[in-house]
Amino acid sequence: MNASANKPRYLLRPRIYIGDAIKIGPGRVELLRQVNATRSIAAAARSLSLPYKRAWLLIDSLNRGFGRPVVETAAGGKGGGGASLTPLGQRIIEHYDALEARLNTCADEQLQALCDLASGHNIL
Repeated sequence: MNASANKPRYLLRPRIYIGDAIKIGPGRVELLRQVNATRSIAAAARSLSLPYKRAWLLIDSLNRGFGRPVVETAAGGKGGGGASLTPLGQRIIEHYDALEARLNTCADEQLQALCDLASGHNIL
């Protein structure tokens, strides 16, 4: 039996709005993950097929929204530049992942019902 046979056919990917300034969703979280993995905003953008400017603007909106950096950058030069997540950036990923897992666990019955409707089962 393959592993994909045991996976649910659905997944909730939350978008969180905190006030007017902070938006967190799967795209921004994946960008943070890629910055962490590549140590570069440019490389992270390339891995997600995003223009560099768009990636930079998304990170800047998080930095401004939280009032402190989620990503820190170092200027290029002899040693090269780079980017890294701050502890805040790491915590955003951790909390987002925990929220996503909890939502998917708690909503399993309703998600399965929607899948059944999509496949023609349990129609009223």
